[in-house]
Amino acid sequence: MSTVRTSAVRTSTARTNSARPGHNAGLRHVLTHLITPLLMCIGMGFAYLGAFANPAPHHLPVAIVGSSRSAQLLAQSINDKAGGDLEVRTVGDRSAAVDQLRRQEIFGAYVIDARGGQGAHGGHGTHGGYGTNGALGGVGSSRGAGSSHGAGSSTGAAGADEAAVGSAKPAPELLVATAGSDTSASVVQKIFTPIAAQQGAPLKVTDVVPPAEDDPTGQGIFFLLVAISIGSYASVAVIGGAGAVLPLRLRAALAIGTSFVVSLIGTAFAGPVFHLVGHGLWGLWGMAWLYSAGILLIGTGLHTFLKRWTTLGVMALFVMLNFTSSGGIFRPEMQNGFFAALHSFWNGAGFVEGTRSHVYFDGYGLSRHLWTLALWLAVGLLTVGVAALSEKRRRTAEAEVVANAAAVAAAAVAATVPEPAPRGTARSARTDGEVGAGDGGSAEDEMGDEMGDEAEAEEEMEEAVGV
Repeated sequence: MSTVRTSAVRTSTARTNSARPGHNAGLRHVLTHLITPLLMCIGMGFAYLGAFANPAPHHLPVAIVGSSRSAQLLAQSINDKAGGDLEVRTVGDRSAAVDQLRRQEIFGAYVIDARGGQGAHGGHGTHGGYGTNGALGGVGSSRGAGSSHGAGSSTGAAGADEAAVGSAKPAPELLVATAGSDTSASVVQKIFTPIAAQQGAPLKVTDVVPPAEDDPTGQGIFFLLVAISIGSYASVAVIGGAGAVLPLRLRAALAIGTSFVVSLIGTAFAGPVFHLVGHGLWGLWGMAWLYSAGILLIGTGLHTFLKRWTTLGVMALFVMLNFTSSGGIFRPEMQNGFFAALHSFWNGAGFVEGTRSHVYFDGYGLSRHLWTLALWLAVGLLTVGVAALSEKRRRTAEAEVVANAAAVAAAAVAATVPEPAPRGTARSARTDGEVGAGDGGSAEDEMGDEMGDEAEAEEEMEEAVGV
């Protein structure tokens, strides 16, 4: 009984020992594949926190409306205090400021007195009711217009009228275009609200380019970008993985067809589903197709080289660097230099800014954004072309290896098969075989030996070809 138990223990131990190598290999396999999500975590953390964690203006262009000396002094004072965070200019009148907002040359315009009169400058006085310095530091003169005529003149009717005009509070107004960037408009408002408070008047905010009614923050275009991007780069994994057995030209055709479907889905979201835009859907669809096709073609081409790292590669290109530099949440003027530089040529920025230009800003600057999307599509076509050449060379090299292996196998077979004997020798051998049958030799045995040799030769050839 003890012998049986010992045998069972030994058998169990042997099975455990034999299972350990399999477990170790499986664990190594899992740990190797965990590298990809961990790298995604690190990349997303650096990208999103680096781009969005601490937004601050960097050379944000704004304007002071007015051509008087007080307007120029106010602009200069704000520039000095901003220390490079703002780029403050003066604009002659309100209509010129609106034009610059519609061209996205500035992101806010401060009208000192929207009434257009002289009350903001204190009537005919030298400094006015609040003064340039008063708007900034509260040190300006508070004298009315009548003060420049002396105390005695205030007893006359004309002096009283001028004093009344000088004592009237100005009506400051801030012009913004939230369709271009709601966050930039909010920052500009925070900058000029204290300045208006020093004038002793509430700040009136006028949105000259508002977004769609169903997209009050104007950020719906960014989230549309997210949806189109995910549909595009996720399709890359399917086309590259499940379609790896297909020729590259067929995979490229699938990529273009998929981009067509993804762009239609995105257009449906923007129009009839969520009403993010009120017009220009065909133009939006065209930009969505250019954007999606560029991603799919680049990803399909990269799969030839990156293999299982393709997902990480396209996520780095079209999520980590793309979403953060698109300008959908913060414009480049609110980001550091790295993401601001990417904004000038990355495809996500081309789609977001192109859609804004097409829908809200009368197509101003649209051609540049279309060229950005077209260049990314060209990069995708070039990537597919390079991948096609690489796969062709690889197939040629594999065919050469197989041909060389077959030649080696054939040579090995030829070396193992004996040369045919002369006829006389063969006849003599047969006679000797017949005579010496009693010694154990027979024709059937010889035939069996030959068949066995042929089988061994075929097996050797198969192994050589397989190698």
